[in-house]
Amino acid sequence: MDVTLDQAAIAAAARLLEQGQLVALPTETVYGLGADAENPQAVARIYAAKGRPQDHPVIVHLAPGAALDHWATDIPAAARQLADAFWPGPLTMILKRAPGIPDAVSGGQDTVGLRCPAHPVAIALLQAFKGGQGGVAAPSANKFGNVSPTTAQHVRDEFDADGSVAAILDGGQSQVGIESTIVDLSRLATHGPVLLRPGQISADAIAAVIDMLPVGADAAAPRASGTLESHYAPHTPVAMQDSAQLASTLATLAAAQRRVALVHYSDFAPTHAAIRLPAHPDGFAHALYAALRAMDTAGAELILVEAPPQDGAWLGVNDRLRRAAHGSVGIVHGLLNKRVV
Repeated sequence: MDVTLDQAAIAAAARLLEQGQLVALPTETVYGLGADAENPQAVARIYAAKGRPQDHPVIVHLAPGAALDHWATDIPAAARQLADAFWPGPLTMILKRAPGIPDAVSGGQDTVGLRCPAHPVAIALLQAFKGGQGGVAAPSANKFGNVSPTTAQHVRDEFDADGSVAAILDGGQSQVGIESTIVDLSRLATHGPVLLRPGQISADAIAAVIDMLPVGADAAAPRASGTLESHYAPHTPVAMQDSAQLASTLATLAAAQRRVALVHYSDFAPTHAAIRLPAHPDGFAHALYAALRAMDTAGAELILVEAPPQDGAWLGVNDRLRRAAHGSVGIVHGLLNKRVV
């Protein structure tokens, strides 16, 4: 990724982190709201700024080459193999938390989520912070449950009004566009690898490295960031429909004088507002959150999304859209039965 590094801004941001302040940083997935992971008071500021539940853990971001053993214990060989294969990159590993790592980052659990991001600005900041051996707790830089930010302006839209963020580092638009894959390795001996959140790095890609295919989350799996049923949601209700249904639904809603915003990848007639995304999982993911944010300001009563294919390459995108639409069940029927005023 071709980004100009503002070394003075990065050094200043590292000092702010060391002082316990919040700094928004770009990563290749989404922008994160960062704090010193070993400073419980600083991490508490993340929770307060986001309105995040205290038991919802955050991911600790590490510089390349940082010592895993400082953060985790009983580290399986599979974790080091995955780090070698995918770090820096969009993979978070859940491991047993080392003694001395604050409860604040783990939501009170005995595990910790660790990741090394691939964005050059994030790497430079992590290398400048505590000589590259510190950790930055950084969930997505948005109010809890909202659409994750993929540009610095999205972060400003979320936090400028309350002044809770001391600095925002601008690294352009996030390349991946959805959050990292999360795999639980904390119970490897008894449960094998467990996929807690899908992302760009697939279960098959993980299996190719460690010769074990991650399974779906079980009831006893650790809580992980971004896995609540309702999440990643704009303020405007969201509904998904497959391509075959969508044209008919759009026509019916238009006849009922409903204002609909459309996020799609196939050909459809014009609507109140629309954004067409690439018909490829990586391109769709890259643009998805920006599209949802744009459609959220379009004055629509509903954001209709053309449901992506159900094959494995689209698993991360479908996961985010399902959670975004979770609170809007029945919205299309409701709009058709709502009197226009």
